[in-house]
Amino acid sequence: QVQLVESGGGSVQAGGSLRLSCAASGYTYSSYCMGWFRQAPGKEREGVAAIDSDGSTSYADSVKGRFTISQDNAKNTLYLQMNSLKPEDTAMYYCAADARVFLSLSRYEYNYWGQGTQVTVSS
Repeated sequence: QVQLVESGGGSVQAGGSLRLSCAASGYTYSSYCMGWFRQAPGKEREGVAAIDSDGSTSYADSVKGRFTISQDNAKNTLYLQMNSLKPEDTAMYYCAADARVFLSLSRYEYNYWGQGTQVTVSS
């Protein structure tokens, strides 16, 4: 059974940094594409970044140059390093996994989701 558990969220001032982690279990981690999504109150869940088993990545335009997605296959863990945070980055952040989604940032492509970790950025 696929299980994804996020951690690392918190409150930070604008310009600050946070690193999110997502611990995965229940499947062959290296065979899946992993993604980070976020959802602010009253808004749809949007893709932030994705990484494939070969290390290829994709990013939403809104976070390019500020966020970095990475993974440690030995630890079955996904990361999101978030720098230069802005108030508009405030949201619940979720990690997601699925096979053969080819770096998609569409939430409809992923079948496995974590419970989320809250990120709040104050101005």
